[in-house]
Amino acid sequence: MVEYRIDRHSGVATYVQIVQQTKQALRLGMLEPGDKLPTAREVVEATAINPNTVLKAYRELEREGLVEARRGLGTFVRRGLNTTPADSPLRTELDAWAEQARASGLGRDDVAALFTAVLEKHFQGEPS
Repeated sequence: MVEYRIDRHSGVATYVQIVQQTKQALRLGMLEPGDKLPTAREVVEATAINPNTVLKAYRELEREGLVEARRGLGTFVRRGLNTTPADSPLRTELDAWAEQARASGLGRDDVAALFTAVLEKHFQGEPS
């Protein structure tokens, strides 16, 4: 089950963070079709956010066809995204690269900027 982490200082709307984290879990294969998302109550208890915010995120995911609400049962993953397994060799290489970047003295924001620049170079014009 996915555990949402809310960054109140990110400038990104809370419901958008939930949508993004759910999509990330789908891409990495941490969530698969048929899996149940945490209930709004569980998310509220874990993150201290408004239940309507969770419901808004789940409605957005439902609108995109990624999840479906089943009355009285919860919200379930309907379909995955192009998934990259958590044990992918590429993930291992990226993990080693991030470790090397940190050991070189780069901070999180520096690494993110560098990675974003490389993504822009190689995926220019492609949708996210």
